[in-house]
Amino acid sequence: MLMVELIRKKRDGEKLTDEEINYIVEGIVKGEIPDYQTAAFLMAVYFRGMDLDETVALTKAMMQTGEVIDLSDIPGPKVDKHSTGGVGDKVSLILAPLVASFGVKVPMISGRALGHTGGTLDKLESIPGFRTNLTVDEFRNAIRDVGLAIIGQTDTIVPADRKMYALRDVTATVSSIPLITSSILSKKFAEGTEALLLDVKTGSGAFMASFEDAHALAQNMVRIAHGMNKKAIALITDMDQPLGNYVGNALEVLESVETLKGKGPDDLRELVTIEAGYMLVMADIVDDHDKGKKMAEENLNNGKAYEKWVDMIVNQGGDPEAVFSEEFVKTEFEVTVNSKDSGYLVSYDTREIGIAATILGAGRLLKEDKVDHSVGIRVMKKINDPVEKDEPVFKVYANDRERLDRAIEILSKCYRVGNEPVNNTPLVLRVIRDDE
Repeated sequence: MLMVELIRKKRDGEKLTDEEINYIVEGIVKGEIPDYQTAAFLMAVYFRGMDLDETVALTKAMMQTGEVIDLSDIPGPKVDKHSTGGVGDKVSLILAPLVASFGVKVPMISGRALGHTGGTLDKLESIPGFRTNLTVDEFRNAIRDVGLAIIGQTDTIVPADRKMYALRDVTATVSSIPLITSSILSKKFAEGTEALLLDVKTGSGAFMASFEDAHALAQNMVRIAHGMNKKAIALITDMDQPLGNYVGNALEVLESVETLKGKGPDDLRELVTIEAGYMLVMADIVDDHDKGKKMAEENLNNGKAYEKWVDMIVNQGGDPEAVFSEEFVKTEFEVTVNSKDSGYLVSYDTREIGIAATILGAGRLLKEDKVDHSVGIRVMKKINDPVEKDEPVFKVYANDRERLDRAIEILSKCYRVGNEPVNNTPLVLRVIRDDE
């Protein structure tokens, strides 16, 4: 085969065969296809797209370039969850131990912060001693013995994705739905999961800001998962305001622990239990989502989910008691941003809140940036809450005066107060099981 002919074929809108896609992916990983031809291929896919068969073939080819973890000898259903990322989205920290508390195995490979959204691994690494770099054998043992593990992508899992994403990032082809789908699903199915819940965010704090784009991505991922004989359900969820009350690594861990102990903010508890209900359905623990949601609420309240959290933290080398210490969330500066008007808080530019947290040091603008686990933002008002002039809207936790000033400047402009409440947006906008 000639790569130039395959580029031409996709450029002209023709369908690639499984064999051709395997050739391309294998050539990229082995370094036999130069970056300029890979970039041209990615751009052709960006403009011409891929159909169901092509995307399934691409996902399988990427997955098979590295180690595929076999969990078939470990008893119990294996179900995972993936979120496209949002501001204050700490759901995985709560959801994984909650679902595992019912005997479901939850193998979870997660990511780090980049841009305006936080990363699950960075949040967990705020816990002293916690290891996200487990070996494959340690990962398997954790799934067998504890029931769950949350780790980062290893060097041996889907190496094709690292090479392709690096080029997508610098060639403006990140937002291609077939490329996003194959990137996410190749990693998720390489970890050994049998079923996957997909949380696709939409709104001002999401990468897919429009509902139409989020729906297209969610629907595509469900179809491709089914094409690979995996169970999948996608939820399109609201990200027009931060989830929960805190944005920042240690702050979100503490809020997660409070939720696991039966407390926590209403919106976070609601989304976690909704998602747990669907995961319990896919795991065949229950046959009805409402029953699964109710069971999840019970395990948040009775301490079983928190016990499983402690088991996971200890197993991965962390100190579960450290989150309750004063030092865990201590910063040099704590400053409020107060409302300039009275009325009702009617909207946030949620992406700007995420950017402000990143500037404080809670995330990364560049991959090599160092994360400050203690800094962050408390969101003190939800949409439609009444607010008085000079009443705090945000509380900012910072360790650097110049970064604090920059964050305050952003936060003072990223919300709007109106005279009347607005229509409430539901947390879950759509549930997609197949072609919905």
